[in-house]
Amino acid sequence: MTTSSAAPTGPANAAPTGPANAAPTWPANAAPTGPVNAAPTGPAVTTRASVRGSRPVALIAMCLGAMITFLQITATVSALTTIQADLRVDPTTVIWIPSAYTLVVASLVLSAATLGNRYGRRRMFGAGVVAMIVGGAVVASAPTVAWVIVGQLVAGLGGAMILPNSLAILGATFTDPHRRTEVITAWSAASGIGLAIGPLIAGTLLRHHSWHSVYLSVIVLGVVTLVVAAIGVAESRPSAGRLDLPGLLLGTVAIAAAVYAMIQGGRDGYASPVVGTAWVVSAVALVTFVLVELRSSTPMLDVRLFRSASFSAVMVVAAVSLFGFTGVAILLVLFHERAQALSPLDTGWRMLVLFGAYVLVAFAAGRTIRRTGFKAPLTLGLVLGAVASFGLAAQGPTTTFDHRWALFALFGAASGLVVAPATAAALASVAPAQAGMASGAVNASRQVGSVLGSSLLGTLLTTTMVADLPDRLAAHQVGEPTRTAVEAAVAAGATGGDQPLPDPVRAALAEAMTSGVQAGLRISGIVFLVTAVLALTLIRNRPHQH
Repeated sequence: MTTSSAAPTGPANAAPTGPANAAPTWPANAAPTGPVNAAPTGPAVTTRASVRGSRPVALIAMCLGAMITFLQITATVSALTTIQADLRVDPTTVIWIPSAYTLVVASLVLSAATLGNRYGRRRMFGAGVVAMIVGGAVVASAPTVAWVIVGQLVAGLGGAMILPNSLAILGATFTDPHRRTEVITAWSAASGIGLAIGPLIAGTLLRHHSWHSVYLSVIVLGVVTLVVAAIGVAESRPSAGRLDLPGLLLGTVAIAAAVYAMIQGGRDGYASPVVGTAWVVSAVALVTFVLVELRSSTPMLDVRLFRSASFSAVMVVAAVSLFGFTGVAILLVLFHERAQALSPLDTGWRMLVLFGAYVLVAFAAGRTIRRTGFKAPLTLGLVLGAVASFGLAAQGPTTTFDHRWALFALFGAASGLVVAPATAAALASVAPAQAGMASGAVNASRQVGSVLGSSLLGTLLTTTMVADLPDRLAAHQVGEPTRTAVEAAVAAGATGGDQPLPDPVRAALAEAMTSGVQAGLRISGIVFLVTAVLALTLIRNRPHQH
């Protein structure tokens, strides 16, 4: 909650969100989509290289690509409140500034993997980087909110092409199974590095320059990635096969409609006519997709994979891992900025503890599963994530970071234990020839989990805060008409103006925001515990001998 806003419902983000006097509102999804995958996304078939590549250079290029996708998210959520104030964006529209990116990534990531297998992974990866650069440039020069959203849509297309194809390139480049696990774990950790340094870069730029400058980091990193990829990445694609166009279109519609319903439902309510229609469209497309894939000789996704209880359980774990990682990061950022009135840069330094712990543990996870199998790290990570969530839920608006940093590190480490092992477990649940489909399914599951984390926990925070605020204002003896004005402003997501708020109002808003954050953290802890039981009982511990 900021010191001069009467609407601290905040953007759903995982990074700093701008100056203290802007009008924070709650977009249904503005969070890091998280490390999506840790396995190659192409079918396990022979590949052919069109140019000679360098393994170390290829690894660097793919890690840089992963970092770009998360820097774009950081740039958006860091500058969101500033953009809203500068362009005078209404609360209903502002939710689509970050959500446009996530919607496209989640909708097209599975299709982009299929297109990479068909037309060349290096080619699709390069096209994705170019799209990220173009999208960043459009947003950086946007004169209106419409152009900001257009830039986000273009960048989302780039993110969807980069994520699966970068993993497929690593899978084709590093053929030794153990070495492949290690390098893809490094890719996953690079995602965390992007999340860790992003808030610091954005916070520094926002302190000295306008919000437009934040997107320069995406453009610069994109150009560097293109140069590195051109030097040492070989083209690869499976043997030519028929493109499953019906499956591609139906799968895209099903995911896009569901993601739209989750995002818009966080704002308008999940029973609204528009959201209900989107759910119906998604359900019809999904059923049709399953029927088409069952009859296809070359399906984009073999739905028979879900007959395996282990594989289905891994899909749930994958979604929950990003549900928690995204949702908890959002809640913690909102707590720091809205309840404790910290600056974007100060918030970024605190979040560095969480993201740094994630990076360190993610690097080690690849080697860990070779000794322990899948059950131990997945179950332990989920349990530790629950413990950290419940511990963080006990914090108050006056709790200092000295009393919370260990819980930040614990949650980051718990997330690192789940990310890579979840994908490895998915691959272990299917035959080797289905590895590409399995990793693509994990990819899509995590994207949906990210949307759920931001939209559902964001909605819970907002409703809890609105319900709790009257009692908080009364406890601080805030009289009429100030009490009514503050309640109306918070409920509408509107700004309270540029005048400083009285101390009793600020204290009441901070306490109400904290109660909403605590409610979300408790739900996250419960979901983690339930999923831990699922992982322990259903997921296969070692690769199955098919």
